[in-house]
Amino acid sequence: MALSNLSTHSNNLDIMLKTNPIPSIVSLLKTCKKSSKIAEKCCALIESLVCFHEGRTVLTSEQGGILAVVEVLENGSLQSREYAVGALLTLCQSDRFKYREPILGEGVIPGLLELTVQGTPKSQSRAQALLRLLRNATYPRSELQPDTLENIVCNIISQIDADEQSGKAKKMLAEMVQVSMEQSLRQLQQRALVCTPSPNDLPISSCTSEVSSK
Repeated sequence: MALSNLSTHSNNLDIMLKTNPIPSIVSLLKTCKKSSKIAEKCCALIESLVCFHEGRTVLTSEQGGILAVVEVLENGSLQSREYAVGALLTLCQSDRFKYREPILGEGVIPGLLELTVQGTPKSQSRAQALLRLLRNATYPRSELQPDTLENIVCNIISQIDADEQSGKAKKMLAEMVQVSMEQSLRQLQQRALVCTPSPNDLPISSCTSEVSSK
């Protein structure tokens, strides 16, 4: 609480960074209830500290650092989620190519999509901005398969840009479930390929069919 209050004055942030507070903040964030006031203060601190290169470096090098923020984005209070998405957006805006994959790797997409509908006005705006940054890949979109996670997200973002009425919101929530299932399926495919060595690699399409049939 004291650190959070001190962080509201920008001149104090440099002094705080010199004490390397992020590992302790992340440790506290991992163990506390994600909807608690403690989580809210931790995420507020992290959002302020990742505005600095040193803060971003420590957060991403800390094991489970980004995941802890993502978990608050999914399960925190409205204010906590606003801070959490702000922290992730700051990371991605500072260097999208460096932080895009680490953020995506923690399964942030479903929580972001939900936030575009159910968050505070600031959270909604931040979530939409982060989704746009996460969906822009370094390869042409035409190389992607029609049903990949990337294309699903692109379609949802286009719906957000075009119309934010309640009918679209409901459709986005339905798509969110599909995105979550797609992520889980990909993880199962990767584990199956690693655990089942073969002279010839199995195509993902055949794995998808086998998992779906089961």
